Amino acid sequence: MSHKNRNNAVYALVTLLLLLCQSADAAAQKAGEPLPLVGVNFAGAAFAPERLPGRPGWDYFYPKDASLGYFAAKGANIIRLCVLWERLQPSLGSDLNESEMKQIDEVIANASAKNMRVLIDIHNYAGFKGSKIGSDKVSVQDFADLWKRIAARYRNDHRVIFGLMNEPVKLPTETWLDAANAAIKEIRDVGADNIIFVPGNGWSSARDWFSSSYGSPNAKVMQRVNDPKNNMIYEVHQYFDPGASGTHATCIDAASATAAIAPFTEWARKNGQKAFLGEFGVGSDANCLEALQHLLEFMRDNRDVWIGWTYWAAGPWAKDYFTNIEPDGTADRPQMTVLEKFMGHATGSGN
Repeated sequence: MSHKNRNNAVYALVTLLLLLCQSADAAAQKAGEPLPLVGVNFAGAAFAPERLPGRPGWDYFYPKDASLGYFAAKGANIIRLCVLWERLQPSLGSDLNESEMKQIDEVIANASAKNMRVLIDIHNYAGFKGSKIGSDKVSVQDFADLWKRIAARYRNDHRVIFGLMNEPVKLPTETWLDAANAAIKEIRDVGADNIIFVPGNGWSSARDWFSSSYGSPNAKVMQRVNDPKNNMIYEVHQYFDPGASGTHATCIDAASATAAIAPFTEWARKNGQKAFLGEFGVGSDANCLEALQHLLEFMRDNRDVWIGWTYWAAGPWAKDYFTNIEPDGTADRPQMTVLEKFMGHATGSGN
């Protein structure tokens, strides 16, 4: 090799190494960034389903502007707004309740002013007034009609994300798939291209995505979700107390916490899908905070699948509930010290 060619070869090698280092630095920087959508659940508007329609501000509650401001200041850029089907649509096939929808409009406006998006979550477990979707009393088309009306209202507002249903349960997975696809069709037919979050059957448990305990496994059935706009995300939930029920303040160990969502993560990756952890919550002891830290790191490190999360929960409910992160006076809750490390400078993304 001539002296000139040798110099050219060395130069090319050095250039390649510099590019590889720059690429690695950029990848590391991105890996350390928050996921695109990070925030918190507000549960209050789904309170008191046994009292319908209920008294707003007494039986059920929408987020206060000050509470939205607190979480926005922490770096949250999305809220999951839990609402009841029966309050939005008092009877199947009817117009939406305008007074209720105006309260939702106000939350959207207040959140938007703080650069936060709103995920409208129908918090009904795939039922309406005690009857499940697919029964004689509540048809698949009844559910699709609800979403047609919601979508028509918000089709020009991409601050709004459509969460089809909270934790479908006690119906065949195939029926839930039919309902989800029917709702998506109606949403797209009215011209809405907003992001749609689609849960699975069986409480939409990430841990149980492959289980047959609730019928046909989500892993087998829910890959047949059909969105003509290809703008949907799978929403799953996972709690980390020993029974994964979210009812106990103790937690499994950190390694087991990440292992609970790892198989679902691989399923989504294999099928070219994105995921969102719509509910998770832990107690405030050291073991739970360690599990929370590892969980958030796992999702951040698998950002090719996970687009974000909303922690359960905030709002005007029991101050002593073990997962509550609404500040107690001026003091942050212990869980918030972990969560805010994964919020930071996050910004919204997507249509």
